[in-house]
Amino acid sequence: MTFEAARESLVDRLARRSDIRRESTLEAMRAVPRHEFVPESRRKNAYADRPLPIGDDATISAPHMVAIMVDALDLSPGDQVLEVGTGCGYHAAVTAEVVGPENVFSVEYSDRLAEEARERLDRLGYDDIGIRAGDGSEGWPEHAPYDAAYLTCAAPEFPSAVVEQVRPGGVVLAPIGTDRQTLVHATRRADGSLDREDRGGVRFVRMQ
Repeated sequence: MTFEAARESLVDRLARRSDIRRESTLEAMRAVPRHEFVPESRRKNAYADRPLPIGDDATISAPHMVAIMVDALDLSPGDQVLEVGTGCGYHAAVTAEVVGPENVFSVEYSDRLAEEARERLDRLGYDDIGIRAGDGSEGWPEHAPYDAAYLTCAAPEFPSAVVEQVRPGGVVLAPIGTDRQTLVHATRRADGSLDREDRGGVRFVRMQ
């Protein structure tokens, strides 16, 4: 089976899930070549619906989890989005398919992963995605306010700096917890507090 056929088969399976509702999410998953984001030695498993290691104790998330998170943010073209944890760049590319590459800003703790993701995204035509190496818990204030922000790594709580950089009415999404993690969807109120909703148990690498 070709990579393209395997990707189509994966998206067909994702389309049957009740927690992935938006056609824009499925189109984004269909557009991004996941095999380009995994180590060459693991490309035969690129369209298996599971996480894969990418080095530096990081993983590329399972496709269904990327789709669930993109879907949960309820994004529209032109929305400004902050990502904490670039990893290999796959999740950022899927988000960029929905909002436009110039509207995605991603922070990665590992210098090596940030540089490799930047080169990979440039090569694949996502060169307008903003990437910097640094402490993701501090967000990226220069491009705030954001319409949405999400973490691709688990944190004990939403980083306060990230929450502050999201506009009132905007959404923050993250795996919250240490031993037990829950995907938490939160809408920022005008006073800066969060209206939270648990979206079920998950398992992510921890924020560094």
